[in-house]
Amino acid sequence: MNLAEITAWFTDPAQWSGADGIPNRLTEHLVYTAITLLVGLVIAIPLGAWVGHTGRLRWLVTGANALRAVPSLGLLFAVSMLVGPLIQSDLAFVIPSIVVLVLLAVPPLLSGVYAGIDSVDPAARDAARGMGMTGWQVLTRVELPCALPLALSGFRSATLQVIATATIAASVSLGGLGRYLIDGLASRDYVQMVCGSILVAALALVADLLLAALERYAVSPGISGRSARVARSRSSRTGAASRPAPGDPARSISPAGTST
Repeated sequence: MNLAEITAWFTDPAQWSGADGIPNRLTEHLVYTAITLLVGLVIAIPLGAWVGHTGRLRWLVTGANALRAVPSLGLLFAVSMLVGPLIQSDLAFVIPSIVVLVLLAVPPLLSGVYAGIDSVDPAARDAARGMGMTGWQVLTRVELPCALPLALSGFRSATLQVIATATIAASVSLGGLGRYLIDGLASRDYVQMVCGSILVAALALVADLLLAALERYAVSPGISGRSARVARSRSSRTGAASRPAPGDPARSISPAGTST
């Protein structure tokens, strides 16, 4: 296997059409990822916001993080064996895969939301309550906006983990980019396996770059610290421009005739 074989695989027109083509497999992978993240957000945002706001049941966050230690492939087979016989359709493969991916996506999402709210300056909460805000208003207008950087960081982590782990769904007859790995391993087509790995890595990289851009423009400059950095940069440039260089005629002259 060499670069020429990998290039030939990607440039083969057969790889860009049909049910086994890259566009269709990529679409399937994105659909699984989107469904998983949507379900994970529905679970993690309310739960993380409640735990962070009230300070109760913090052990839920620790317990959720413990799920990361569970082997993904073993969990997938276990759930498939339990759920599969109960469903007489293709959903027998889809539901177990989504359940496992959601279990992996919830911990970083939950931790990000909880940590972001828990790290809010208590003085900001006291000021909001002093203005007459209710608990709900404090949560939605103060805590959640301040928690956005850490929440988005958790979302980025969850997205990358789901994109990478969704490849194992092909082991239970599901689609997605993982088909290139599973089918390539079954037929000993190592070029197909390498190209599938490249596609998964490229998808994860593009997703991370897009989410990094979203994080940059969605978070308020005052919260992210960009406004302070810009102000310091402008101040330093202005100060450097206003100080005359040594030997500059613009330097002030003291009444005694000596330069200052």
